[in-house]
Amino acid sequence: MKMYLISDNIDTQIGMRLVGIDGCVAHDSETITAEIKKAVNDPELGILIFTEKAAAMVKEYLNHLKITLHTPLIIEIPDRHGSRDIANSINNMVQESIGLKL
Repeated sequence: MKMYLISDNIDTQIGMRLVGIDGCVAHDSETITAEIKKAVNDPELGILIFTEKAAAMVKEYLNHLKITLHTPLIIEIPDRHGSRDIANSINNMVQESIGLKL
């Protein structure tokens, strides 16, 4: 099982590369979407990692993929600037997918 990072900054990409996780740096939604499409077509990919800012650029598309794809597991990580409000993001995804408000 492979992991792949899509980051909005080079610092996170370099750090992940040091621990053996390949990835790319993308600064716009078109590039991020193209990288996602390449990544989800890799049968060996098990985990697709995004920095929060990169994920925010393609939020609706990622939410759709999280609901429809069995693999890869899609996760968001904070970058060096710290974490956003992840709890609200999870609550919104649950509410949109099953209609349950937490």
